[in-house]
Amino acid sequence: MVLPRTPLCINIVADGRAGCPQPAARGAVRSPRPGDFRGNQGGKSASSPRPSPPLPAEERVPEGRERRPLSSRSRLTRHRVRGFSLTLPARCTCRILALVTTLLGVGLLAVLSTGCRANGPRPPRIALIMKSLANEFFLTMEQGARAHQQAHASAYELIANGTKDEQDINKQIDLVEQMIAERVDAIVIAPADSKALVPVCRKAQQAGIVVVNIDNRFDQAVLADQHATIPFVGPDNRKGAREVGEYLAKRLHPGDPVAIIEGIPGAFNAIQRRLGFEDALHAAGARIVSVQSGYWETDKANQVVAPLLTEHPDLKALLCSNDSMALGAVAALRAAGKVGKVLVVGFDNITAVHQLLQDGTILATVDQHGDQLAVYGIEYALEMLQHKGTPADRETPVDLITANTVTP
Repeated sequence: MVLPRTPLCINIVADGRAGCPQPAARGAVRSPRPGDFRGNQGGKSASSPRPSPPLPAEERVPEGRERRPLSSRSRLTRHRVRGFSLTLPARCTCRILALVTTLLGVGLLAVLSTGCRANGPRPPRIALIMKSLANEFFLTMEQGARAHQQAHASAYELIANGTKDEQDINKQIDLVEQMIAERVDAIVIAPADSKALVPVCRKAQQAGIVVVNIDNRFDQAVLADQHATIPFVGPDNRKGAREVGEYLAKRLHPGDPVAIIEGIPGAFNAIQRRLGFEDALHAAGARIVSVQSGYWETDKANQVVAPLLTEHPDLKALLCSNDSMALGAVAALRAAGKVGKVLVVGFDNITAVHQLLQDGTILATVDQHGDQLAVYGIEYALEMLQHKGTPADRETPVDLITANTVTP
């Protein structure tokens, strides 16, 4: 970055007032005028004495009146630096002078050119907003996103955030508001609630931010009510749950009692996974004796499964809508001495269930490729930033994982 060759003059005048000066003529930026500097003309050195510019209005004394010294608070200080004329509070003058001088040294134009770097425009900033980072699935999601960004560091910048638990809807709303305030270019969000996050994501869109929905699909009725079109990038949750349910159902007999441990009631992916389980169980003639919510969390699943084992001592299977809840179900079975007597399936394929799959404690799970799910959303957001086309949903893969296919 090259500064103009024409020498400029900065007059920084302190007026002693608290706070920053209001825009006014005396703080305006002006171009150099004849006489401000003497350049290398006629063999004279550029360091020749220079005439002082006229006094500001504050320093002028009416004719016939004696000039009185100013107090330390109101004393006006003039500094000559190449550049501009500014009026600043007295207590800030030295700091601002040093800052301006430093900035001029590295290239004032680079500082004033917002949104640009010295070697070109900055890459877009993409915010990834997830649910509970206490859940291994979302930690894996974050790790996958960060690895992708590091491999494509020149393509985009990543800001990743999540909540402490699966039900912290207000925290997620606050995170979206924060990203709007920071004016990120895109938000990729796995919403804790299919309905409550729609209005704030619509607000982000209205602020010119691209929004991509992953993992848990936004409620279509709420989207329509908000006049919002937000693309969903994620798996067919019902299909994945049906596949693992069918794998379990092959080991059941018609009439066998089973229970479903679902996610947060009303969440789209919780509903879809429950429906997928029900599709498989009804086709096999199994009897669903209870549907309880574990709110996607291990401890809560443990708390609801323990009494189920007492109420239904002949229970044959527990179908859990994620692996965290499957771990809670296994803990309850261990406490009741029923490991191996009740079949358990999960969903997500987190590493914490791999050993349990290998030893048969958990029969099967579904891999929705959490390490790539955010990456799919980020890549789509980058496409939308470039092309601004009509957004459309994109389905991502799901795979059944058993003891025969789990990675050791």
